[in-house]
Amino acid sequence: IPVVTFLTPQKGTQLNYTMSGKGKGKGGRGKGKAVKATTRSARAGLQFPVGRISRFLRRGRYATRVGGGAPVYLAAVLEYLTAE
Repeated sequence: IPVVTFLTPQKGTQLNYTMSGKGKGKGGRGKGKAVKATTRSARAGLQFPVGRISRFLRRGRYATRVGGGAPVYLAAVLEYLTAE
């Protein structure tokens, strides 16, 4: 089994990787169980659609780049204002 050594930025430390061609998975025994995708709204505990707000921010040309937390924050603010 070939071993590849990478030097890390820290002095004197190195990482060894064995290239066996197989990961740490099940070794090719079926596909396994499908994991249900969780939405960003569910992760943030919100009812408002974070993905849709993100899409509107990107396609609305408000800025050249939109961060990952911006649509979550905006969805939380809009949800708070509608609850009031």
